[in-house]
Amino acid sequence: MTIQTPVALAPAQRALSVLGGDLTERSLRLHLEGLSGVDAVGLEQRAADLGTRSIKTSSKAWALDRIIELIDLTTLEGADTPGKVRSLVAKALTPDASDVTTPRVAAVCVYGDMVPYAVAALGSAHANGGPNGINVAAVATAFPSGRASLRVKLADTADAVAAGADEIDMVIDRGAFLSGRYGQVFDDIVAVKDACRRDNGTHAHLKVILETGELNTYDNVRRASWLAILAGGDFIKTSTGKVAPAATLPVTLLMLEVVRDWHRLTGEHIGVKPAGGIRTSKDAIKYLVTVAETAGEQWLTPSLFRFGASSLLNDVLLQRQKIKTGHYSGPDYVTID
Repeated sequence: MTIQTPVALAPAQRALSVLGGDLTERSLRLHLEGLSGVDAVGLEQRAADLGTRSIKTSSKAWALDRIIELIDLTTLEGADTPGKVRSLVAKALTPDASDVTTPRVAAVCVYGDMVPYAVAALGSAHANGGPNGINVAAVATAFPSGRASLRVKLADTADAVAAGADEIDMVIDRGAFLSGRYGQVFDDIVAVKDACRRDNGTHAHLKVILETGELNTYDNVRRASWLAILAGGDFIKTSTGKVAPAATLPVTLLMLEVVRDWHRLTGEHIGVKPAGGIRTSKDAIKYLVTVAETAGEQWLTPSLFRFGASSLLNDVLLQRQKIKTGHYSGPDYVTID
């Protein structure tokens, strides 16, 4: 491991001051391989149980509105055009033209070369890294495969940040991780984090995509989650949406347990983003329950939890309309306090 970026390295230094050891390939391996094994049966049973629990909400409508506020509205196709991105932004700005009370989504997520069009279409509604408005997220680092040189990955990231991206969704090198080259994956994340730096000294937020469907085991998901956080990721993200299986409730639960444990160790909040395959409000509410029961209700905010989705919004809007007409068909386990 050859880390030479002090600003990007700071999160790892804080972590290792808690965990002990020097920042070397050997110490990193000892930490990751020393993590307790995941009880797969127990994890899946907890996920199934959480899918039937209630969360503290004032109404079912609250849950649907919160889902909208947590969505990264996404288009990631080879056939994307400036016009398609402008249409995506229009949907983000006005999800339901018939109801002005409908909240806006957290972000629009596009390929790096589409960032300027998204920024321009958002205009004054662009959050520009601030707490209000809609963020622009860009996938980078040779998404979705991650098969490119580090030089290309860093250029990909820097270009998107320079174009106005508020968030970068990078993919880890799964081949390196599965080969046990943890130090290489760590170094890549640290370098990409540094490439997220803007001229004014601030950073675009970094979401680290693990592509959990290719990691094969829950133990690997836990190790990759810890590795991404140690290297400075602001979010850990399940998947690209291009590989099956994408997000699953047990995997997301496991990742939430990691960020909860990290917070207990360091006091630092790390976000989680399940992406791919979450298409209905019923499924999304199960994720809200899992977040609240595992990490805590403070994670139910766009700064700490996102849904990566393209079709979820349509179903949520439909269910929202049904509430108004008394024909809501969502789950009964969202209690009214």
